[in-house]
Amino acid sequence: MARVEVTGSRIKRADLEGALPVTVITRAELEKSGSTTVAEYMRTSTFSSAGNFRPQSGSSAQSFAGIDLRGLGSDRTLVLLDGRRLPKAPNVGDSADLNTVPMAAVERIEILTDGASAVYGSDAIGGVVNIITRKDFDGLAATVGYTKPDSEGGEKREASVLMGVQGEKGRMIMGASKTGRAMVYTRDRPWGQSLGVSSFGNNYFTAAGGLESIGFLRGTDPSVGCKDPNFYLSGRVCAYNFNAVAADEAQIDSQSFFARGETQINNDWSAYVAASATNTTSFGRYAPTPAQLTVKANTPNNPLPRNITVRHRTAAAGNRDSNTDAWLSNVAGGFQGKLAKNIELDVGFSYTSSTYKELGRNYIVRPILEQYVNDGTYNLYSPNANSPDVLSAIKATIGRDGYFKQKDLYAIGTMYDLFKLAGGGVSLLASVERRTESFGDVYDSLSEAGVIEGSAGNSATGTRTVTGAAVELVMPFTKTIEATLAGRFDKYSDYGNDFSPKASVRWQPLKTLTIRSSIGEGFRAPSLPQLNQKETFSAESVIDPKTCIAFGGSATGPAADNCNIGKQVQIDSYTAANGALKSEKSSQWSVGGVWDATSYLSLKADFASIEIDNKLTLIGAQDLIDRSNGTDPRAIPAGLYVQRNANGVITRVQQGYANEGTLKAQYLDVSGQLKWKSAYGSFDHELRYSNTLKYNDDGSDVRGTLGLPEYRATLTNNWKLGAFGVTVNSNIIGENGVTAGRIADQYITHDIQGSWTTPWKGKLTAGFLNVTDKMPQLVAFSGRNFNFNLYDSYGRQAYVRLEQKF
Repeated sequence: MARVEVTGSRIKRADLEGALPVTVITRAELEKSGSTTVAEYMRTSTFSSAGNFRPQSGSSAQSFAGIDLRGLGSDRTLVLLDGRRLPKAPNVGDSADLNTVPMAAVERIEILTDGASAVYGSDAIGGVVNIITRKDFDGLAATVGYTKPDSEGGEKREASVLMGVQGEKGRMIMGASKTGRAMVYTRDRPWGQSLGVSSFGNNYFTAAGGLESIGFLRGTDPSVGCKDPNFYLSGRVCAYNFNAVAADEAQIDSQSFFARGETQINNDWSAYVAASATNTTSFGRYAPTPAQLTVKANTPNNPLPRNITVRHRTAAAGNRDSNTDAWLSNVAGGFQGKLAKNIELDVGFSYTSSTYKELGRNYIVRPILEQYVNDGTYNLYSPNANSPDVLSAIKATIGRDGYFKQKDLYAIGTMYDLFKLAGGGVSLLASVERRTESFGDVYDSLSEAGVIEGSAGNSATGTRTVTGAAVELVMPFTKTIEATLAGRFDKYSDYGNDFSPKASVRWQPLKTLTIRSSIGEGFRAPSLPQLNQKETFSAESVIDPKTCIAFGGSATGPAADNCNIGKQVQIDSYTAANGALKSEKSSQWSVGGVWDATSYLSLKADFASIEIDNKLTLIGAQDLIDRSNGTDPRAIPAGLYVQRNANGVITRVQQGYANEGTLKAQYLDVSGQLKWKSAYGSFDHELRYSNTLKYNDDGSDVRGTLGLPEYRATLTNNWKLGAFGVTVNSNIIGENGVTAGRIADQYITHDIQGSWTTPWKGKLTAGFLNVTDKMPQLVAFSGRNFNFNLYDSYGRQAYVRLEQKF
């Protein structure tokens, strides 16, 4: 049997069911899912315990699609393309963007739900997603497809062409694809029919601290200043209906080209070269900029003898529109062959360039707006009556340029049959790797200065070199017991070194039964943004009795005015890179097994335990102040501080990332597959179930809380008879939330697909996603009407796809 490499080890072996839990998603399974992108499919995975981030309007990561295994974060999930790591997306800086991998190029996806830093290095704590591209294709094929949701918006388009040739000395494959998804406006969903409520309409704070329409400043009519489109009165407050203009989801379009060629140099050596380019563009729309302004006393917009604070929606200046344009280009090549009968060598290189550009229109320059409001140039009471010149003067087009460039050189040598044990030959692998990463995320000068209302920016640029060396040793002690030892040393040029060991064992007491277990350590290196972010200033409102009293506050009275209880005071805080950062460490172990109970029934079960120490955590100003005055007994981490003068008054707070805290989690994964045949066709059923048994973050048990369901499951049923096939998929997300009124119930959707393989080498597929038109429960999460990571609002989606081979 030919040896193949399976995710989790670089040693090729004949037994596909190894000592580590790997789930393989085949090309056929991808096609039967109805998904048009890798990111879309991965959102249905049971291993995505807390869901995955997806493109959404109004986000600084508008076009980003991540993968988060185990709910540990996308920055703790390593994404590989053909066994080599994908670069980080420039607009997030710490995670790979799945939108950069075209579905048309994918042969299968291997998901390792175990730590793998001993093989791959940083980030492989929650697991590894290895996307394997297509290599064995001969001929020409074209695919077109369209998906139409019942609800307005979210339409999908797909088209691809694939060509491959094979000969005695080599093979080549190339293709191109285009996918797109239309924008979803809030107003086109049931919840968007209600009025969006925002105090940033046209209001001012009264002397008593309440909020009411600015119309009361000039009389008793609250509708003054509240008559423009989408403004409305709610009691004495002028509110703004952002639901009428904002979009929930951004429009996404991707175009890709990919090619790979292999040639046999001689009987022992082959060479390959691969290249790809993906362009992803997006358009997002957010409601007009909300602005909080100080309007001086006795000025045209403020007749009162005191300064007032106004909350004003600059709707006359237009909606905030964002366009992004991202490119990922990759070229790779290498040689694979034998140095001797039992020694194989794989040497290669890859260069990947990921760039990102963003333009945001109709953002407001706060100092100019404030100046115009105070001198009367801008009329708060009739915003739409302001001249185009005035509106143009208060707004700006903001920009953001990012890049992440990665150069990788590697050599992998494997010696088989190093010596013999009772179970066979011992295999030894040694590898070296040198990787250079360059990162930049540069905002425009106005955003950096903090004068843009409705946006913020913190630039960062940095470069580092990573040198890694790893070994693996596979020892078949008997015909039924095989052990693997692995270790990897990584040296980072910017923070230090890490060593990751791992041991695993595979026991096969019966031909139909495999028991496996592993134990190891891993790490996540501080990201380049965390180590290189530019220092930014912020005037933050905090609670600190000494500073508050020194600034004239009272130590007595009601809570809102008492410095010792709830009275806030503004201090100077700075956020910057922390040079004392180190990597966070993980320790984990797993045990599981596979039982082929019969020729038609197979069962799997795996338990995993993970502990992460010295987490890379963002620690804010109030947290640091509480520690400095003894309210919080924890020490202030290295690199951060609270600076006070001789009187105890805060003069500076240095906040940022630090190594602190512990996360402990445990998981159970169970799956079963049943295959059988009858006169009525062949049947295939598979159930996958993942349960988060424990999730303790810094002493708090958050398992089952809102956003982290205890379980996820999928059930797939396939039937095939001759040229016809039917697939029915069910997706289950467990209840999450513990607070009354904020609990998302168990969520179940069903998909159905039918296919016909035509006599003329074609395949026609049609179906429905979410055939029962299930909509998410409206439990607000992270500023949205529902949890965008776990659910979507597309409802029932009809789709059709035609593939034709030539």
